Amino acid sequence: MLRVRPIQFTSDVAGWKHLLGALGLVCVGDHGDWVEFDAGSGRVALHSTSADSPDDGTTVFGVEVGDLAEFARRTVADGTRAELVDADHGQAVRVTAEDGFTFLADKASSRTTSPDADPGLAVVGTWLTPDVPGAARELGNIGARPRRASPDFADFSTKNGGILLVLESPETAAGGLAFEYDGDLAAVEARLAAAGLKAARAGLVLSVAGPRGGTISVTQGR
Repeated sequence: MLRVRPIQFTSDVAGWKHLLGALGLVCVGDHGDWVEFDAGSGRVALHSTSADSPDDGTTVFGVEVGDLAEFARRTVADGTRAELVDADHGQAVRVTAEDGFTFLADKASSRTTSPDADPGLAVVGTWLTPDVPGAARELGNIGARPRRASPDFADFSTKNGGILLVLESPETAAGGLAFEYDGDLAAVEARLAAAGLKAARAGLVLSVAGPRGGTISVTQGR
């Protein structure tokens, strides 16, 4: 099992709940400081933090898997460093890439996806790196499936939902929260407007301001 599940740290959980619901995601677990939302493909977690925390507004690249030990074994066998670790929220697998990028694979709380989420909406986890081919190999080694590639980007589908995207960048980091929509962006734009949220359209990309700053993009699928 492999599912995209970035974590959005925020001091405005209510604002993010409102935005994600308007985009077409559905809340599948609310534990106060940890809230999970399903899209039609992929999942997003909100992690509450204080407004003065350096984490406020940051997005953490992450995935969910079924069996942690088996995921680590397969990833190592395919050539990428992976190790079982005790994170602050429980056991996980830390994946370390050649470019220095690290992320966690957590055990999935559920293998199912809410039927109430918009089926056309997919969560996109973004990895920024100066080494696109290298990062692409690492994602292949964790079980992601190549879709498209060029010298400056590569993207992948996953077996259990969501898209993983590698973009060329001078520095290695996680990109912000983003989505892909398999359908007419006008439907998403209308939902946002009905929720009192203004979106800007530029070609195949719809952008909406995130709570407390930042921009969330929804790209029309091709």
